[in-house]
Amino acid sequence: MSTKLPINSSELLENLVIPKNEGLEQAQRIFHGRGHAYKDLSHITIDWLKPLILITLFAPVSKVDLLELANQLKKRFRQCNSIQVQHRYQTSWQVECILGEPLHKLKIRESNLSYMLEFKSGANTGLFLDMKNGRDWVCANSKNKRVLNLFAYTCGFSIAASAGGARSVFNIDMNSPFLNTGRENHRLNKQSLRSIRFDKLNILKSFGRIKKQGPYDLIICDPPTFQKGSIDLARDYSKLIRRLVEFLSVNAKLFLCINTPHIGSITGKEFLLQAMQKNAPDFHLIDEIKPPSVFKDIQGKGTKILIFKIRKERG
Repeated sequence: MSTKLPINSSELLENLVIPKNEGLEQAQRIFHGRGHAYKDLSHITIDWLKPLILITLFAPVSKVDLLELANQLKKRFRQCNSIQVQHRYQTSWQVECILGEPLHKLKIRESNLSYMLEFKSGANTGLFLDMKNGRDWVCANSKNKRVLNLFAYTCGFSIAASAGGARSVFNIDMNSPFLNTGRENHRLNKQSLRSIRFDKLNILKSFGRIKKQGPYDLIICDPPTFQKGSIDLARDYSKLIRRLVEFLSVNAKLFLCINTPHIGSITGKEFLLQAMQKNAPDFHLIDEIKPPSVFKDIQGKGTKILIFKIRKERG
């Protein structure tokens, strides 16, 4: 039997981020233990997804502690009518409702845009909240841009680009259901699909097809660390970078993400900077997008978003 870890409820509740007024309408993380900033709480995160609270566990905990925490959270969030738990330490990533009404699908708001989330075993919900500031940046920097969104997942960056006035967006992912959710997300926001394209492609085998739709003014690349049959980030990111710079228009930007803390002996950020220096030396770093402040991380292991631009405009 797995050893059950404690929940340090007093420290958790003391550091809980409770949104006020209109902030309660927006999806957000309200406690992030994964950054090891709080004693005995690195195995737990909590998200507010009105009207649902999602507790994610990365190690087993006492049922008594879990129910006590759920009741304390319910007292602080009067609009909450469901508290669900995803057990990420299990192979199945089991999801269970421990308080209130079970919800399996839910429309949420983030930065006043809508997204459809699903709560089912074995899967992420459909939106990574640590990427919020990245989506906000894309929204603010997409006006009249031709955007390429690689490893699009449920097309969160596409929603943001469209909201920001993008001329066109080309979404690519190997998973058709994810892209179908992306279409649904665009419709939720009443965004026309006339200039939005969705293609199920293996990116590393489709460079010719991708290039044909370019050039692009903004390329977003948010690959998984490893996806069987698609990408091994340590092996393939350099190849991606070498090809992507061929698809860019004059004065375009590269929006590159890395979701692993270390690759070999170096940090994910160092790996990405070295890969750019080696494979695209005429580009330089112009910005780094940090996650929302609630994602406190004392070990520097969080998702990195780095934005690059060519050192001088191409003639």
